[in-house]
Amino acid sequence: MKAFQSNKFSVTPEIAELLDAVAEVALPMIAGGAVRDWLLGKESKDLDVEVFGCSWEALIQVLEMYGKVSVVGKSFGVAKVNCSDLEIDFALPRSEIKTADGHRGFDITSDPNLDPQQAALRRDFTLNAIFYNWKDKRLVDPLNGRSDLGNRVLKHCSSAFSEDPLRVLRGFQFCSRFQLTTAEETLISCRNILDDFDQLPTERVWMEWEKWATRSTKPSLGLKFLQATGWLAHFPEINALVDCPQDPKWHPEGDVFVHTGHCLDALVESDPFKNADRLDRLTLMFGVLCHDFGKPQTTVKRLKQGEPRWVSPRHDQEGMPLSESFLLSIGAPASIIPKVQALVGSHMASIQIKSSPSLPQVRRLASRVSPATMNQLFAVIRADLAGRPPLSPEPSQGLLLLEEAASEEKLSENAPQPIVLGRHLIERGLQPGTYFKIILDELFEHQLDGHFSSLGEGEPYIEKSCKRYFS
Repeated sequence: MKAFQSNKFSVTPEIAELLDAVAEVALPMIAGGAVRDWLLGKESKDLDVEVFGCSWEALIQVLEMYGKVSVVGKSFGVAKVNCSDLEIDFALPRSEIKTADGHRGFDITSDPNLDPQQAALRRDFTLNAIFYNWKDKRLVDPLNGRSDLGNRVLKHCSSAFSEDPLRVLRGFQFCSRFQLTTAEETLISCRNILDDFDQLPTERVWMEWEKWATRSTKPSLGLKFLQATGWLAHFPEINALVDCPQDPKWHPEGDVFVHTGHCLDALVESDPFKNADRLDRLTLMFGVLCHDFGKPQTTVKRLKQGEPRWVSPRHDQEGMPLSESFLLSIGAPASIIPKVQALVGSHMASIQIKSSPSLPQVRRLASRVSPATMNQLFAVIRADLAGRPPLSPEPSQGLLLLEEAASEEKLSENAPQPIVLGRHLIERGLQPGTYFKIILDELFEHQLDGHFSSLGEGEPYIEKSCKRYFS
């Protein structure tokens, strides 16, 4: 069992002063993820405070002494205050009655007279139902969440869990972030609301996938949770990976779903992922998750060297549109979709390289991978190679040669950009038209081949291409 934090909950002096002021009129309890993360020795970006034994008016009066208060509906009993560059949520205990389908289909009423035991029952999982009594500086754990957290068990709080299907996706990303196993009764509750997925707004679905992609420490556990609950069926591009066979010589680990899980777990342990910002993490995680989406529809058994072998010709190319459809379905930002597609379409680039690649070959690959970068491609390929235990996770010779060539050409982070642009053709008196793209593409190919590296050097090629269309 992991050792827990034993010191007092630490906040800035300004926040402590604010909590002390609330404690003069009520009982403030720090709740949810902040307590969970503190017990695990992790830094939390959120601070939620549940306030017991206090009227809404009295709470607002205290909070307004410390800054501007943003009210999220009086009936919800939630007020937001910025303090020490942190937005703190203060909430009164509230009761909820399910009145309609959907994530928002609740009649919510604040009730300052509820006790922590009753308040805990409306939370999602026991590890999020641990309170820290600010006044007495002690933990309040009505549902034994601290034990579940220590044993890495995900367990729902009550039968109210089934009223909000979003909680299943929260469980998905919690499993990956905190390396949890799920109680059987919680798996059953998740299966019982399998058909409620369509009630969830796409933006909320994305919020949980984003946390999975940027905060996971073992992302395969989240995917296994979706499989165990039956919710993987709502993501058909991933579900299709289950039982998709692979040649055991190259993939002794099992089917494509198993392989993908190993690849994701290897990625989050890598420096490129650990050092990446939010958008780069999203690109890398979904690049690895989607890299074999094309295998289920391309995998066939063929004779190779006289033996029947599983092969998946063109699965890299077939996976590109499937990556797009998956990312659109979960509400991913448009900015990462072409990057992920480019990584999926190029993740086999190092397979056939046996000797140092030519500079035109490397330039074309960098151009093809854009708007992703070669370094992102290398991180995806390394994760792919590491996802085949017990085979060695060491990079292949082809990958090392590609990395070296890209570094020498300064292409690791920046793809070649066309030197000749449309304005250069217009300056020659040409009128814009559909032929512009044909001419510019042709000139860019000359540039990638190394025929010119400046506009001046490119003049003969520009003249020749233009004459071909205007002679």
